[in-house]
Amino acid sequence: MAYQQHPQTWRAVISSSIGNALEWFDVLIYSAFAVTIAKLFFPVQNQTISLMITFATFGVAFFMRPLGAVIIGAYSDRVGRKPALTLSIMLMMLGTLMIVLMPTYDSIGLWAPAGIVLARLVQGFSAGGEFGSSTAFLVEHAPHRRGFFSSWQVASQGMSILLAALFGAVLSAQLTTEQLEGWGWRIPFIFGLLIGPAGLYIRQNLEESPEFAEAGASGSPLRDIFKFQKERLLIASGSVIMATVSVYLVVYMPTYAVKQLGMTSTAAFSATILAGVIMLFFSPLVGELSDRYGRTPFMLASSVLFVLLSYPLFAYLSEHPNFMNLLMVQGVIGLLMTMYFAAMPALLADIFPVRTRGTGMSLSYNIAVMIFGGFAGMTITWLIAATGNKLAVTFYVITGALCSVIATLAARYRLGLK
Repeated sequence: MAYQQHPQTWRAVISSSIGNALEWFDVLIYSAFAVTIAKLFFPVQNQTISLMITFATFGVAFFMRPLGAVIIGAYSDRVGRKPALTLSIMLMMLGTLMIVLMPTYDSIGLWAPAGIVLARLVQGFSAGGEFGSSTAFLVEHAPHRRGFFSSWQVASQGMSILLAALFGAVLSAQLTTEQLEGWGWRIPFIFGLLIGPAGLYIRQNLEESPEFAEAGASGSPLRDIFKFQKERLLIASGSVIMATVSVYLVVYMPTYAVKQLGMTSTAAFSATILAGVIMLFFSPLVGELSDRYGRTPFMLASSVLFVLLSYPLFAYLSEHPNFMNLLMVQGVIGLLMTMYFAAMPALLADIFPVRTRGTGMSLSYNIAVMIFGGFAGMTITWLIAATGNKLAVTFYVITGALCSVIATLAARYRLGLK
């Protein structure tokens, strides 16, 4: 079967990228406005506890991700990538709409935080099946250039970081605190909601991926994963850890800069824009190079550099907390994050065969994201409070990097992947 369907391949890129960007935009906006959401929906006298509760609510959704991965990922292996992608984007829109319309604690009391939790659970379930299904859809349209085309998933996340940071910077600079808390924080969620219909329309008018159509549906992808591919699932989950840690480090940085370094929200969000720009524009380059030289060299180099550079970078930033140094740190994080993340989706696709790829990629991705991503903000906030050390954030980063070094080496030498 010929796979050189360039117009259809690029339609697949656009379709997958829109859904992935919408998922990540909603996640990033929630985290970016965590301080405001904490005040409006989880008001307690201790601001640290209020912020931790907000990040815990952010993390609760990640418990739904493996369930979404199992149900939507298996659905994509049994029925097809296209129906699974349509379902996931519809659920994303529903969760976002709930947040847009949710009254605050002052208006409806405990129903407000309960409603936010429910909205995040819906978003978590939909996100659980999004990455695996959409990445499988991409690589199966262009198996000869898996690295390049799957890297657009990462580029779309860079776009989400960029947009979320822009919204944060502009709204923080242009609105008063009263305006931001009254209605301003809802604007980016409304924007995210408006993206959904375009993605839904495109996905409904796509053809099924040719590689999946040729291989045929699997009757029991989940059973096959746990019966025959447990080692692959473990290695794949470990390979996702550094990507998750680096992204959520970037997501947490505005909160860190404001709460720990005493910087303004506008400066904190503005520095984050650089990480988004790097991720957006450099991901396709890393993906293309990974098709030539392999995935693991980029992933290993990134993980080792994270281990070596994290503590010195944050120590310097803590001693000299100004905008240019924050910009420098975000730039280094953005480069290392892109080096790792842009090569990773193709490696995951290489780990699993076509008939279990949607389930395997969804499950491995979301196991790692649930453990290392969902509670990243809460964990870092707690670590800093418990140790009294602003540099405790690096303990989280270094632990994730070491885990991914082990997993990437296992993919290279146990599974023979490059």
